Amino acid sequence: MAEKGLFLQNVIAVIWDFDKTLSPHYMQRPLFEAYGIDEPAFWAEVHALPGYYAKAGIKVQHDTCYLGHLLSYVKAGRMPGLTNAKLRELGAHIEFFAGVPELFARLNAILDTPAFREGDLRLEHYVVSTGLAEVIRGSAVAEYLEGVWASEFIECPAGPGTDLSRVPERGPISQIAGFLDNTTKTRALFEINKGVNKLPSMTVNSTVPEEERRVPFKNMIYIADGPSDIPSFSVVRRSGGLTYAVYAPESEEQFEQVTRLHESRRVDMVGPADYREGTATDRWLRFQIRRLAQRIMDERRAALEKRVDREPVHLDDGEKA
Repeated sequence: MAEKGLFLQNVIAVIWDFDKTLSPHYMQRPLFEAYGIDEPAFWAEVHALPGYYAKAGIKVQHDTCYLGHLLSYVKAGRMPGLTNAKLRELGAHIEFFAGVPELFARLNAILDTPAFREGDLRLEHYVVSTGLAEVIRGSAVAEYLEGVWASEFIECPAGPGTDLSRVPERGPISQIAGFLDNTTKTRALFEINKGVNKLPSMTVNSTVPEEERRVPFKNMIYIADGPSDIPSFSVVRRSGGLTYAVYAPESEEQFEQVTRLHESRRVDMVGPADYREGTATDRWLRFQIRRLAQRIMDERRAALEKRVDREPVHLDDGEKA
């Protein structure tokens, strides 16, 4: 067996979608409330944008065109003074499903046993979302997150001839810095897999042998709410990881939706987005984390036994003492 190189592969990663998974609402709700924006009207405009721009021969990305529309609202004075700091501040007003964020501390405690501590096993939580990174970083779950992959804004873009050695100026958001859609969320999964967030020299395109990647897919649990996450469900599940689809407890429509995902083998299990201790979702997550941790320990023990020479013994040559 080859020596370990880059990473010990001692991490279990729980990767969360955000809207309708951890929170029953879209995370932009506190933003609309702060500026008196009609939320249904805003989303109705967003849904109509692809057709509107198609009249000019422009193809608009459905998942992320809302970002540009937010900037249009800022530019039109409907969201004056909207900065990244303001977005983070508004994140504190995010409403979560029952049991969040207490669930995170409870799951983290699973590895706090002598055996797992001796093995230096670690549980890490990540959010991978098409939503707004700064809002997530300001929310009540932020302290439990090892990383956030989501959309971000630039406040004051560098113009021609800007002294790039200076710190960028602050001001209202005015340009999209980066975004995730439901397909490119899979890129974030590979970045977690390879440890891009831990090694600055690493990129998602770096060639890294499976046995040296920081978080093997078989050590991942991906949790999301529906069909838009099928690309991510597929990447994790076919690579040996676990997938779990949640539904709002009161929604018959969402229950039927995730049930169809389960029946088509898109996900390993489904359950309500109720994360209180003792619920089906809480029990499933705790059970799977314990099982993954034990599997890692068992694999280490088996590998060690293969590497350690057996104690020499006397051969019986037929003679008696």
